[in-house]
Amino acid sequence: MINVAIIGFGRMGRFYLAEFQKSDRYRVSYICDVDADCRQLAHKQAPEAKVVDDTEEIYKDASVDVVTLCALAGSRKEQIRRALEAGKHVIAEKPIADTIENEWEMVRLAEGCDRFTTVNMYLLNSWYHNEIRRFIDSGEIGELAIIRICHMTPGLAPGEGHETEGPCFHDCGMHYVNLARWYARSEYRTWHAQGMRMWSYKDPWWIQCHGTFQNGIVYDITQGFVYGQMSKDQTHNSYVDLIGTKGICHMTHNFKTAHVELRGVNETRIEERPFGGKNIDRLITEMADSIETGQRRKDMPTFRDSAVASEMAWKMLQDSYHTELPAIGDLQTLEAIRERRRNMTDGYGLLPRNNKNV
Repeated sequence: MINVAIIGFGRMGRFYLAEFQKSDRYRVSYICDVDADCRQLAHKQAPEAKVVDDTEEIYKDASVDVVTLCALAGSRKEQIRRALEAGKHVIAEKPIADTIENEWEMVRLAEGCDRFTTVNMYLLNSWYHNEIRRFIDSGEIGELAIIRICHMTPGLAPGEGHETEGPCFHDCGMHYVNLARWYARSEYRTWHAQGMRMWSYKDPWWIQCHGTFQNGIVYDITQGFVYGQMSKDQTHNSYVDLIGTKGICHMTHNFKTAHVELRGVNETRIEERPFGGKNIDRLITEMADSIETGQRRKDMPTFRDSAVASEMAWKMLQDSYHTELPAIGDLQTLEAIRERRRNMTDGYGLLPRNNKNV
């Protein structure tokens, strides 16, 4: 079995543990967290693992094959460096470091060593996006011309969490920046962003960006955690439209079921399957396959994918500051939203109560 250590036992660390425990290919050897409450929970949920508050024992243990990095972004550069120096394979949350410069340094480090590295750009591992791309590749919609992506939820409120990853267009939006690039199979050429400072918060918490790729495909990406935080019954708006010269592909979901419409020149297919969540099961399967065969799985997201998406999300976010950036609402409403979320037990993107290392 592949021995794995989890560093950071907040929300994502717990997701990884659940998937590792379901797999017959992994053994969780260590869980590390600096927070005593997180370590206590780790003891309870993973009695088979050694729970520690320092990473050095993990790196010195030659039996550990893989480290999974789920602590805050500011710690990832040093943890990636230590892991690769110790000969470990690495699964990291995004972004892979706290600054663009540090991210590209980690890309160069990873690409210059013989260990397998990957990052949880989970949309690339979803059944629905892979099904859509196969349909596009078959020629059924003609040439792909327009990519439209929208993801708005009542998710993290400003100041609530993930501040080390920046405003939500970087923290969450970089997934969609990466997804558009993956569909286009091209690099970004132009971008223009319009933001909104909801509740008069200092940073835009909603952004729409549109532009072109180098191959001529156009895109628009809309992302924000602004979608009805105080609604009695909360909902969200998430979809992808791929528009070709002859047909279209459309996907939407309710976080439980994904609905896909494929409308080509010879075939119409409508499919519904379970959404799949963060798709961590597929990510760790790809890592296990790579380790056991000695050949990197081509579908496994790379550090370079993450760095490009992070850099472009920052550029788009910064572009929004150079246009008119209106502010609507007030900080009192924002504080009411935060208070509501502190007391919610069922909602969008709620953080664990002990959220220091989420």
